[in-house]
Amino acid sequence: MHEKPQGQFGDYQNEIYFNGLAGVLPSLPMNHSELEARAQAALPPSVLSYVAGGAGDETTQRANTSAFERWGLLPRMMVGATRRDLSVELFGLRLPTPLFMAPVGVIGLCAQDGHGDLATARAAARTGVPMVASTLTVDPMERVAAEFGDTPGFFQLYTPTDRALAESLVRRAEAAGFKGIVVTLDTWITGWRPRDLAAGNFPQLRGHCLANYTSDPVFRARLAKTPEEDPGAAVLEWVRVFGNPLTWADLPWLRSLTELPIVLKGICHPEDVRRARDGGVDAVYCSNHGGRQANGGLPALEALPGVVAAADGLPVLFDSGVRSGADAVKALALGATAVGVGRPYAYGLALAGIEGVVHVLRTLLAEADLIMAVDGYPALADLRAEGALWRI
Repeated sequence: MHEKPQGQFGDYQNEIYFNGLAGVLPSLPMNHSELEARAQAALPPSVLSYVAGGAGDETTQRANTSAFERWGLLPRMMVGATRRDLSVELFGLRLPTPLFMAPVGVIGLCAQDGHGDLATARAAARTGVPMVASTLTVDPMERVAAEFGDTPGFFQLYTPTDRALAESLVRRAEAAGFKGIVVTLDTWITGWRPRDLAAGNFPQLRGHCLANYTSDPVFRARLAKTPEEDPGAAVLEWVRVFGNPLTWADLPWLRSLTELPIVLKGICHPEDVRRARDGGVDAVYCSNHGGRQANGGLPALEALPGVVAAADGLPVLFDSGVRSGADAVKALALGATAVGVGRPYAYGLALAGIEGVVHVLRTLLAEADLIMAVDGYPALADLRAEGALWRI
C-alpha cells in the first residue's frame, strides 16, 4: 500500500468514514492522549521512561506542548480553498509535506520486532515524510537508508570526540544516500532525567542502539577485540568517544566534512542563529530536544519567531511539543520551514509498527490540511502572512 496522496491529505477522514459504513472502525487512536496511553501500556518500562520522560520535573516538556495553546489562527472566509498546497522546498528538494520525523535515539527499540529504525524508514517511503535517522540506531545507517524509497532521508550526527570517527560517520551517510547532516548540539552530555535514573537504565550502556559505531571501521580500530568478541569493551569505548562539546571554532571543520547540507540542531538564541548563518550552515533547527535535556527553559515555540527573524531567509526546522496537526500549522505560521514530530510517531510504532507510524503521520497531515481548508489558507505562504496567527 502507498499512502502518498493523489488528492488532499484531508481525504484520510473520508477513508475512515467510508470504512465505518462497512462496519470497519479505526484500530488505532485518533487523538494523541489515547495514543500515548495505549503506547505506555505497550512499551517496556525501560523504553517508555526514555521515550516519554523529560528533564527534571518535566516543566519544560509540558511547557513545550502548552505553548501552542497561546496562539490562534484567524479564519479567513470566501477564499475557496478547495485545493491546499502543503509542499515545501528544502535544500533544493521539493517535499510533499511540511512534516519530518525527528531523530529518536531508541526508535529501534520501540518496535515489537526490535527494528524500529527500519520500520520508520519504510513509513517514510510510504508517506513521503522524511526521516531524520539518529546516530543511535539498532540497524546500521546503510540498512536504514536502503528503505527510504524515493523519500529523502537525513542523518543526525552526535559528533564524537574522535574527528576521524566523525568523518567516517558522515562519509558513510553520504555514501548511503542521505541528503543532509543534522548536527545535534545540546546532547554532548545527558541531562538530568529522573525517570531513567529511577529505573537505573540508559539503553546505550546496555549495548543497545550502537550499530552505527560497532559497524564503523574507525570505531572498530579503536578496540582491542571486536564488538562481537567483547561487547562490554565496545560500550565503554562508546562512552569515551560519544560527547563532543562543540564550539564555534569547530564549525569550519564540520563544514569541511561534507558537501551535503549541514543543519545545526538545538539553536534557540537569535545570536546563535546569526553565527550559524555566517558560518555557512544550510539551515538551523530550533529545538530544545523535546524538554529531555534541560528543564526550566523557554518553550521552543516561544523561541521560534526570534530564530526565524534572525535566520533572514535561511531554512528553519522546528520540533518540540508537536502533538497534532493544529500544532504543526501554528509552527508553520510562525515561520518554520518544516516541522518535526517525535513522540507521536514513536508511540504509533510501538502500537502497530509501520502501520502505526503511517497512521500517526496521516492523521497529523489530515488535520493540518483540513484546518487550512476550513480557515481559508490554501498555501503555507498564506499562513505566514501578517495577521494570520494571533497571540491569545
